[in-house]
Amino acid sequence: MTSLAERLGYGPEAKLLIVNCDDLGSSASANRAIAEVIRLGSATSSTLMVPCPWALDGARRAEGGGIGVHLTLTAEYPGYRWRSLTGAASLHDAEGYFPASTKAVWEHADLGDVRAECKAQIEQAYAWGVDVTHLDTHMGAMQAERRFFEIFLDLAAEYRLPIRMFGASAEERLGFAARAAARAERVLHPDHMIDVFGRPRGTVAERLANLRPGVTELFLHPVEDGPELRAYDPREAEVRVGDYAEMLSPAFSDLLDATGARLITFAALRDLQRDH
Repeated sequence: MTSLAERLGYGPEAKLLIVNCDDLGSSASANRAIAEVIRLGSATSSTLMVPCPWALDGARRAEGGGIGVHLTLTAEYPGYRWRSLTGAASLHDAEGYFPASTKAVWEHADLGDVRAECKAQIEQAYAWGVDVTHLDTHMGAMQAERRFFEIFLDLAAEYRLPIRMFGASAEERLGFAARAAARAERVLHPDHMIDVFGRPRGTVAERLANLRPGVTELFLHPVEDGPELRAYDPREAEVRVGDYAEMLSPAFSDLLDATGARLITFAALRDLQRDH
């Protein structure tokens, strides 16, 4: 079978790397950090949380890289919340916001409301002028549960967009054949995913040193330190600040160079998907 790298015009042993910044639009601090690492070439891509108050600012600041839609059905911070675009009651908690956990989403959200909300988020991104490159999802809400993944995949096929894909071990744990389903719908995705959220510093270097042939997505969560971040996310602020510091470091550029990988965006996968 012809590999994805070969279909993209590279050799069978080529290493292609997407460095994606999640949570664009979640705050002004996230937007500034993501715009900076894209400008420096430390990231190639980001994904936009359309319902968040700072989403439009994020879409404008990060125009230098590829922008996907980070489909959002949760609002996990106790004092900083956002609502759905569609206003569907089943998508909101007792306080009138998206719920804090994916479990609450999976237990209470009407699937028709979920589909309508995700479509509204994608359409809003397009209305803002975003050249949407791909779909992924905040906190895994649309990917880590079979019913929601089916909607996620349907939307990817409808809008002819590639998706983020979790690893084979996660697929076994979740209990459904996501890769086979994507293949049947002709929806493309990277071969490999690197998720280092909350793991010890040095994990990125270790994973990049062992980068495999094919297309890999590494996603990080850079946010500029300061009162805004410390107010809304005191629990995980150090993770986000640490990601930003790591991506600003010359050592990060050296790590990327040492992989021998070509940096790309999801746009390459999107264009290939639309050509076939």
